[in-house]
Amino acid sequence: MTNLYHVFSEHLKAENPLFLNRDQQCEATYGALDSRSAQYAGALLKAGLEPGDRVAVQIEKSYENIYLYCGCLRAGLIYLPLNTAYQASELSHFINDAKPKLFVIDPAASTAHLDQLDHQVQTLTLDQEGFGSLRDWVDASPAHQEIFPSQNHDVAVIVYTSGTTGLPKGAMISHGNLVSNVRTLRSAWGWTEHDVMLHTLPIFHVHGLFVGLHLPLLSNSPVILMASFNADSVIKALPHATVFMGVPTYYTRLLSSGISPKDCANMRLFTSGSAPLLSQTFTDWEQATGTTILERYGMTETGMNTSNPLEGQRKKGTVGPPLPGVECRAVDASGMDVAPGETGDLWVRGENVFHGYWQNAEKTAESFTDQDPVHGFFKTGDLASIDPEGYVTIVGRNKDLIISGGLNVYPKEIELLIDQLDGVLESAVIGLPHPDFGESVCAVIVPTRENDRSEDDIISLLKADIANFKVPKHVFFIPELPRNTMGKVQKNELRTRFSPPITS
Repeated sequence: MTNLYHVFSEHLKAENPLFLNRDQQCEATYGALDSRSAQYAGALLKAGLEPGDRVAVQIEKSYENIYLYCGCLRAGLIYLPLNTAYQASELSHFINDAKPKLFVIDPAASTAHLDQLDHQVQTLTLDQEGFGSLRDWVDASPAHQEIFPSQNHDVAVIVYTSGTTGLPKGAMISHGNLVSNVRTLRSAWGWTEHDVMLHTLPIFHVHGLFVGLHLPLLSNSPVILMASFNADSVIKALPHATVFMGVPTYYTRLLSSGISPKDCANMRLFTSGSAPLLSQTFTDWEQATGTTILERYGMTETGMNTSNPLEGQRKKGTVGPPLPGVECRAVDASGMDVAPGETGDLWVRGENVFHGYWQNAEKTAESFTDQDPVHGFFKTGDLASIDPEGYVTIVGRNKDLIISGGLNVYPKEIELLIDQLDGVLESAVIGLPHPDFGESVCAVIVPTRENDRSEDDIISLLKADIANFKVPKHVFFIPELPRNTMGKVQKNELRTRFSPPITS
């Protein structure tokens, strides 16, 4: 059996603390996780869900959220996490596409939009404190101790991701993908039951859910679970932890808050991912704390692919060599490997790589070499170089993806909304350098002659329809967009024109 929860439970130590508060007091044990997830599994199955059904979840981070996740795994259900910032208009695509049997939302969320969906779905609630109609249902349901015998290729989680064109697509992550990746990372990063994870990441994406939680769950080690990142709170909690995972924005904010070597005396590992870590941040952190950040590289579709070593040289500006069992190639347009140090399209292959997009065979086929998800390489869409020692450097993206504060923003989605506004002829959305977020979302607009829109107007209108992290921080107005001879907008030129001046 490859069921991820079965792998967690094989060596489960019921007495080990799972959740610690900031005073190092145990608030839940691994025994509680096992019994509570069995109750969730029982309640979901009693409600008529069957293995393979989808459970969409848009709720805040909490202990009960994690019990729900593990309950889905052990019942053979497919967990579908959704960003809590998504607005009602954005949710309709996910619900209509994945057709979940159950949608778990915050009690404060509006359900009016659900009546307009093509796919009608049962809705239950769960708040950040762990209360709601789902909790009531679970408390009244018998536990289901059996773990569904999921196999290697059975889907465990669907995570929606998007490209620069088209609607978001659901990456089907299997039990085998997750088991392979977490075992590899445990070995690569030397994880033991004595580690304490300081967890401040959201759990609706790969970084916080698969990396930040799976490692402690596999190792029976405790987690200090914070609802969100706050630099002062993190600095106070670090003396009680051994591992911290963050996005580059977290590290710049910790540096600005005056973090010191004393704060990090108990820490054995800081990792960074979800967005490129600036070399300056890497150096500043080392000088300020006496510790070295370990940068690694992963994707929604693959989990973690590469990592700088736990022991050995951590090269700034690189994401390290491929992890054991993962193959990485940098190739030219004909699919031939480029020379060491030269830039090419990054392809990856391994047991960590997903097997396709939900109900999208065409996109699946074009994303793999030879249209083969089982044996082919996955075309990441990233540009990279690989040095003679095997260290990978992510040079850029051959798509227009913007990563702001560790969150993915897809320009086409924003452009479609802007172009529908009165007074807008056309638009281009770009990412510009930002000292805190890495990149800030900015819109460049060609107005109509009768336009009377201002920057504030555009931003205000977009805030009603999309998550705040997608809303442009600045709007620029120009007479026309620069294009090449084929009519393609030259976004590089726009980035150059509107990038803030470099200061030292």
